[in-house]
Amino acid sequence: MSTPHKTSRIVFLDRESLSPQTKLKPIPFAHELTIFPRTEPEQVGERIADAEIVITNKTKLAKAALERASRLKLVAVAATGTDNVDLPACRERGIAVSNIRGYAVNTVPEHTFALIFALRRSIVAYRESVRAGRWEESAQFCFFDHPIRDLANSTLGIIGDGVLGQAVASMGRALNMQVRFASHKGKHDMGRPYVPFDEVMRTSDIITLHCPLLPETHNMIDWAEFQQMERKPLIINTARGGLVNEEALVRALSEGLISGAGFDVTTQEPPTPAHPFHTLRDTHNFILTPHVAWASEEAMQALADQLVENIVAFHAGSPRNLV
Repeated sequence: MSTPHKTSRIVFLDRESLSPQTKLKPIPFAHELTIFPRTEPEQVGERIADAEIVITNKTKLAKAALERASRLKLVAVAATGTDNVDLPACRERGIAVSNIRGYAVNTVPEHTFALIFALRRSIVAYRESVRAGRWEESAQFCFFDHPIRDLANSTLGIIGDGVLGQAVASMGRALNMQVRFASHKGKHDMGRPYVPFDEVMRTSDIITLHCPLLPETHNMIDWAEFQQMERKPLIINTARGGLVNEEALVRALSEGLISGAGFDVTTQEPPTPAHPFHTLRDTHNFILTPHVAWASEEAMQALADQLVENIVAFHAGSPRNLV
């Protein structure tokens, strides 16, 4: 690792991707910190040109921009996922890349189950019915326009067995759910505790995704998988857009192959006006939240603290959380 300049230039490309309440701890070495609320793709190269350390959450760092950053030593990603960074280009240029780990072990599983509870018990549908005056029209103490199902004794299929998948599994077991971890798609020899991917598609009441977006996981759930779903499950995605074919999901929901879906992510964020999910805006068994499963106040502060710790450790010659 090259020795940084006496005063290190640090550039934060997308500070508004963290809430205003989230505080950055003081960086205890001589530095010049430039903070941008957000950075457009065409601005990246100019903004990082003389930086030694670049902080990015979701702003893309492509090879062309990295080639302009001759002093760059560290890309500090303010997230766990690093698919917005050209890692081979960084490796080629000797640029270290660090990420954030373990900070979302409460917030993402809790958001996952918030979506599960809301859909399994038709919370949104009943709220809208009450707002529309349906309770008064019913002329009795309750009405039964929408399905309500218990979670106890249902089958929870989990794709991804990292810390988030394991935390979701613990919550599921506490609710007396039958938890199954899916094996990698197309692999049948992973052994216990994994269940073949196709069997998880076929037998789950709820399927939730907690895996990274990689070439082998892109559109991992597609039309063929929806056709296998005998139990008409809920589909929950708080991981990454692109793991589920979104057009196929819209079709599966409209044709009754699944009973509902809760998504916190889309392939393009924010979604374009032509995104297929917009056709589901008024659908009671579909919930879309704006990529905030990770964003509890506690989790964001833990992320920001770890971000600075990664930078300080790198500057001290003991890099941590390197990708």
